[in-house]
Amino acid sequence: MDWGMENRLARILRPDKRRALMLAVDHGYFLGPTERLEDPRSVIAPLLKYCDSLMLSRGVQRSCVDADTSTPMVLRVSGGSSIIGDDLSKEDITVSVQDAIRLNASALAMSIFVGSKYEYQTIVNLGRLVSEAEQYGIPVLAVTAVGKELGKDARYLSLACRIAAEQGAHIVKTYYCDNFEKVVQSCPVPIIVAGGKKIPERDALQLTYNAIKGGAVGVDMGRNIWQSDHPVAMIRAVRSIVHQNSGVQEAFKMYEDLASGREDPGTGGDARPQGGQRRPQQWQGRGPRQDNRPGQRPWQGRQNQRPGQNRQAQRQDRNPQRPNQRPGQNRPQQRPNPSQQKPNQPHQRPSQPQQKPNQQQQKPNQGKPEQKPGQPQQKPNPTGQNPNQNTPQQKPSQPQQNPNQGKPEQNPNTPEQKPNPAGQKPNQGKPEQKPNPSDQKPAAQSQSGDGQNQPQEKTPDTGSK
Repeated sequence: MDWGMENRLARILRPDKRRALMLAVDHGYFLGPTERLEDPRSVIAPLLKYCDSLMLSRGVQRSCVDADTSTPMVLRVSGGSSIIGDDLSKEDITVSVQDAIRLNASALAMSIFVGSKYEYQTIVNLGRLVSEAEQYGIPVLAVTAVGKELGKDARYLSLACRIAAEQGAHIVKTYYCDNFEKVVQSCPVPIIVAGGKKIPERDALQLTYNAIKGGAVGVDMGRNIWQSDHPVAMIRAVRSIVHQNSGVQEAFKMYEDLASGREDPGTGGDARPQGGQRRPQQWQGRGPRQDNRPGQRPWQGRQNQRPGQNRQAQRQDRNPQRPNQRPGQNRPQQRPNPSQQKPNQPHQRPSQPQQKPNQQQQKPNQGKPEQKPGQPQQKPNPTGQNPNQNTPQQKPSQPQQNPNQGKPEQNPNTPEQKPNPAGQKPNQGKPEQKPNPSDQKPAAQSQSGDGQNQPQEKTPDTGSK
């Protein structure tokens, strides 16, 4: 057997258990708009995912089945008679194999009428169809039709099934009867049992159970499913018998539960629906875990750590209020003279807004001796300079200091905030005095009348870097 033939048969007969649930909707080819099959699309759509294959005509397949389905199609290729005609057995091949290939059919189905007036015609057509389909690797399903004058006993069905298999049919569809095991034993190919006319749901489930127990590989059921009041519940109950070996009572209870809405939708041997439902359930399980992450303690801990990341910025914001507390890079310069920082604290508080821009330039000016009369410069001794150098105590007016607060780059000697001795006023040691020497000289002359120390204010920075 070719690979294509085996592959198509494996799609119809599940290879794990060699079982099959086929849904038949081809009744319109001789019955027309059958009851509850008037709209094939609405009937097929909710049942398609529960069957292993779908038996139909090419017209219904093209117009009523979506092309994106993965369900195998068993295409009926025979016809020619109707329910109002003289003889239903007068059938011929109506669909070519090439058209079946265009429809991507997994198998071809036709009926034979053994013992009828047109027995010869139907049997010969079966042989020709098998010969042509074999060239393309397509299996053929032979239907042993029965009529009013034909019986349904084991002797007749054994004869019809064996003739179909002898002509080369790969699967035979027949009816259940007493001593059905005899029919199965006499047929060398798999047998699928037809559902027949509509019967009560429990009886249809009993028919399915007896067929599987008698040796059939599955059922091809139509009217007993889509003519039921609850088609989806019925096909799922039938499927549980075919694929899960459920008993009649168990399957019928499942049908009642599904019909009343009490059954879990994930049970009942529905291989395809369960596969489609598991994935949403997994994502639903992930969803709450992701949604609960913001409420977990580790994530709250991360949120609580965010203020700590800005502690250095908060300390810098508090530095203007306490000017003697500089950043970590200026701390080594504060430690050599801790005794001289205390007298500067009460005098630096009035000039809080001027301390922040001067923190970055205090380092080069700490060792500079600004000679001011009467005031010893104590703190900036990093290079060994004399802290007792006298600088003229200038009292420039505060309006002259404000424009120089935001320009620390113009004067390299600006940051003189730290080395203010204990008696200075908050505006005496500020660096904004030096960028405007023309304004400081009149102030110094008006205060002391002595300008002999004015040129020393412009001395370059020589000892501290």
